[in-house]
Amino acid sequence: MTPVIATKKIRDFDPDTFLATIGKGRTIVPFQKKQTIFAQGSPADAVFYIQQGKVKLTVVSNNGKEATLGILSDGDFFGEGCLAGQALRMAAVTAMTDCDLLRIDKKAMMEVLHREQALSDMFVAYLLTRNIRYEEDLVDQLFNSSEKRLARILLLLAHFGKAGAPEAVVPKISQETLAEMIGTTRSRVSFFMNRFRTLGFIDYGASGLQVHSSLLNIVLHD
Repeated sequence: MTPVIATKKIRDFDPDTFLATIGKGRTIVPFQKKQTIFAQGSPADAVFYIQQGKVKLTVVSNNGKEATLGILSDGDFFGEGCLAGQALRMAAVTAMTDCDLLRIDKKAMMEVLHREQALSDMFVAYLLTRNIRYEEDLVDQLFNSSEKRLARILLLLAHFGKAGAPEAVVPKISQETLAEMIGTTRSRVSFFMNRFRTLGFIDYGASGLQVHSSLLNIVLHD
């Protein structure tokens, strides 16, 4: 008689499924356009994952001056500072479109990162990529003209360089917000946007602002 050898079933873990579903310590929360997701100074007790939509990160100084730190969209995380001991939010986050977000409690996120290597690798890779982006933003701010900085921001917002064709920049982003992001005035942004349109680098349509890959010429031009 052949002995039966017991085998332990290996449990598969899929990060995409985890980030698309509710479960222990995680809920899907909808936010409407312009709704505050969390305010600067509020308790930092969860990490958020954007399933659908766009959000804006802003910070306000002690003298009341507001600056836009960035715009995040589908597949991005935010609020991860709580995992490093951040007790209060350092910035505010506002929905720029209707959004579906996965809210993951700090404790639940810490547990799954320690337990599941696949999610941990994905999360670390995301944070490293975003850190590189922040370094590039700093170099851009220090050494490039405001025209180049605007062109680069528009290309990033259009997901240029990612798989698939660049998308229209949706939602429509105000020139004031673009000016905050690149560190210039609204009038300068207006001047450059008109120039980009005249040169055929961008188009305004009913669906939003369409950014063409030819805008890369501005970034690459010395």
